Amino acid sequence: MLAAARPIPLLVCSIGNPGAQYANTLHSAGHTVLNHLAARLGYGPFSKERTWGKGLVSRPTSLDSSSWTLWQSSDYMNESGKGVKAAYHEWSRKLPDGNGRLIVVHDELEKPLGAVNVKTQQGLSARGHNGLKSIMSTIGITPFVRVGVGIGRPVSREPDDVARYVLKKMDNKEKAAVEASVEQIIAQLKKLESG
Repeated sequence: MLAAARPIPLLVCSIGNPGAQYANTLHSAGHTVLNHLAARLGYGPFSKERTWGKGLVSRPTSLDSSSWTLWQSSDYMNESGKGVKAAYHEWSRKLPDGNGRLIVVHDELEKPLGAVNVKTQQGLSARGHNGLKSIMSTIGITPFVRVGVGIGRPVSREPDDVARYVLKKMDNKEKAAVEASVEQIIAQLKKLESG
């Protein structure tokens, strides 16, 4: 009889903008998802850990309950790469066999509100997402999985209109749709930890 394969550890990072001004904006949908994911999994509260790229870390409350570590960027979206790199370095050096997966949860402008889009292929375009551009330019060849959470799109394609749209606070309906994506994200993370 074959032994069950050990799950691949996951570092699940969210990117968005820091502070109360940007909390619960569409552009920070990744943070909203990670907060809801931590609550759904019964993880401990997010806490600041300097060696983790100044981000906020949440882990399982019991050592054997999950191989997922959650991390929220405390940098502005356009500067996410440095923190993600530091968090990944700190996390990966503690892995017993060095094998783990980096997952980045972010807002996705071109997808319907709450839709989940997982991209495992490397070398894809950031499609104008400055947070992803920052990560890609900072971590080099380190592979990572993108988990995009749809935030819809304004009718106008004008940059100022798009900026206003992504930086607006989510209303209750929008927040509920983003939070509802967590169940689908959990299913995707389970697939990713299986190989």
